[in-house]
Amino acid sequence: MFRPDNISPPSADNELHVVFQRGELLSDMRAREMCLIDRQQLEGHGWRVLRRQFVGYWRDQPCYVLEIDDVAEVDPLQYQRGNLYQILGRVDAQLFALAGRAAQLLAWEQDHRFCGRCGQQMQVDLHERAMRCEPCGIINYPRISPCIIVLVTRGEELLLARNANFPGPMYSTLAGFIEAGENVEETLVREVREEVGVEVANLRYFQSQSWPFPNQLMLGFFADYAGGDIVCDEREIADARWFHYRELPMIPPASSVAGQLIRHYVSQFG
Repeated sequence: MFRPDNISPPSADNELHVVFQRGELLSDMRAREMCLIDRQQLEGHGWRVLRRQFVGYWRDQPCYVLEIDDVAEVDPLQYQRGNLYQILGRVDAQLFALAGRAAQLLAWEQDHRFCGRCGQQMQVDLHERAMRCEPCGIINYPRISPCIIVLVTRGEELLLARNANFPGPMYSTLAGFIEAGENVEETLVREVREEVGVEVANLRYFQSQSWPFPNQLMLGFFADYAGGDIVCDEREIADARWFHYRELPMIPPASSVAGQLIRHYVSQFG
């Protein structure tokens, strides 16, 4: 249903739009596909568009992300303003992927309006997905931050942790960014050791997921416990413990790769 693309087609009456205002997504609460606004609806509101980028195709309709003027009037009875977390699990996974790509492209353009080398204004390249500085020639492409996310297991037990910066009682898998000079496997072993103090072995790749908070690519793995006692890095982990698969705490939704890792592992026990 969602097909990413980098080259904008000629203008069409059936354009769809993902709209942001003040950095927040506008969701049409009257629409089935709440984060998509068609061309007629958009023009009827008369919103002033500050930035516009082509995202791809939704069911073969061209789709754009827009940032509108922050003084534009938005009907609170029709539109909800919020972040991507508010539609996670409420819309189709493909539609969430479209909205996530839209948010990342808009943020990338905003963050690269000026050249980091010479300070001159950057221009959107019309032939590829890039921001280009004409005076010094530097080119910036959309930033993607690769991360590992891993479910550590010990037979019927799963090692889950609660993030120190997350206000709720949810427990999830361990995760961390890949550092310069590391490969994926080295990152996984290091992050588990740093966050909870245990060693792992038998790493198995599961699947990946684009995670637009703000621009991560999550690389999901399983790993077997290989030794050590849990000792949490209190700056990042509020609590970590072993849970039997029949007695799990609140876990992430199935729309996230963390939730999929957990559910996939539990499913083998019938």
